[in-house]
Amino acid sequence: MTVDQTKTPLFTALKEHAARNPVQFHIPGHKKGVGMDPEFREFIGDNALSIDLINIAPLDDLHQPTGVIEQSQRLAAEAFGADHTFFSVQGTSGAIMTMILTVCSQGDKIIVPRNVHKSIMAAIIFAGAKPVFLKPVRDENLGIDHGVTTSSVRRALERHPDAKAVLVINPTYYGVCANLKEIVDIVHGYNIPVLVDEAHGVLIHFNDKLPMSAMQAGADMAATSVHKLGGSMTQSSVLNIREGRVNVRRAKTIISMLTTTSTSYILLASLDSARRNLALNGEAMADRAIELAEYARNQINEIPGLSCFGREILGSEATFDCDPTKVNIHVRHLGITGYDAENWLREQYNIEVELSDMYNILCLVTPGDTQENIDTLLAALRRLSAENYNIRQANELVIKIPKIPQLTLSPRDAFYGDTELIPFKESADRIIAEFIYVYPPGIPILLPGEVISQDLIDYITEHIEVGLPVKGPEDRSIEFVKVIVETPAIF
Repeated sequence: MTVDQTKTPLFTALKEHAARNPVQFHIPGHKKGVGMDPEFREFIGDNALSIDLINIAPLDDLHQPTGVIEQSQRLAAEAFGADHTFFSVQGTSGAIMTMILTVCSQGDKIIVPRNVHKSIMAAIIFAGAKPVFLKPVRDENLGIDHGVTTSSVRRALERHPDAKAVLVINPTYYGVCANLKEIVDIVHGYNIPVLVDEAHGVLIHFNDKLPMSAMQAGADMAATSVHKLGGSMTQSSVLNIREGRVNVRRAKTIISMLTTTSTSYILLASLDSARRNLALNGEAMADRAIELAEYARNQINEIPGLSCFGREILGSEATFDCDPTKVNIHVRHLGITGYDAENWLREQYNIEVELSDMYNILCLVTPGDTQENIDTLLAALRRLSAENYNIRQANELVIKIPKIPQLTLSPRDAFYGDTELIPFKESADRIIAEFIYVYPPGIPILLPGEVISQDLIDYITEHIEVGLPVKGPEDRSIEFVKVIVETPAIF
């Protein structure tokens, strides 16, 4: 059956429905904007509000699509090279949770990188699964993490051939990829499915200058963030599935269980039209973004004290390929931190970056960028360099990452277990019952079920004292930490 990628079944149906201007006796209660705050209505606009609808018969239902949503999902599957594509209005996090809950039940093992997004750990807790962690490769020059190596995946499978799935991040936040095809082939040798966190990789499927996508590599499921780089609205994403090793009906049931019944038709329509744009123009869109990013990279590498890695970092197992549209600017040689640079760019130039850490700022160049945007960034960076380079002493790159703690309870048992609050500085050798994330490098330092070591207490305390954001615990100041109650021995 030939598929016509110029069509947008859902978006078109919504526009036609709005044009008929029906009398609405259903939610949302604002009824095309009439019943809402006038200032918000004026700002958002009546067009948007006219398609802020719900699952009435002419518009199909995301939970059991048989009409225009089903047609739109079929077009998306063809565009992404999947057997099935499901739209997610719960973001990529919802798609990631669906992948894990589809393949894992209570007590099942899943092999995951240690630098996973918190949605992956949330799903592991909900499923009651046991994570087997792979250590990502740390870049000693940049202070960031890359992907996992083929050999670490192979070792994990030799030790845990009973794992229910292997999850891979492709590409990483910084745009770096391991050899996904090779990893997929190894895992499939054990007849185990490969799940891909493709949050930062929507464009890679549409341009050969970019790394290989999950579906091109033969992966079984991929959570692909269309809103991050592909032009749909925030919170809209897709779950791509290849049939065979994954029960598609179960995946469909689970994504429905995780999804609100009041699905946003604005988000769904933006996915439908973003898919059309990617299918028809994705290659040209990515070409333009690559061109602007490479121009930025070359110019930044001329600025004293700044550097921006490119293809020269390739060649190791963890750096098999990279996406040049992720422009990571290493600021350490200016004697400032990435946080300093982020704040300075905001205050002086009204520039907002994607993220900053101790040594870097990350700027994403997308199909939404122009030459003017890039030139503004370059002008700002030139001044940042002039004000700091050779004036301040370069920061030393210190990478003290404590070793991965011992997981003694399943994350689910710890998260739902009997707990007490104790002073963090006195918590050595206790089992933590909550998360602690420290940025940099964004890796969860402690997860529910792990043993707190004195090394970790020192590491985290040091980060807090430097003023770096520590996230996760219920006590934001991290003076107290939630641990599992220990039953004292009886003498």
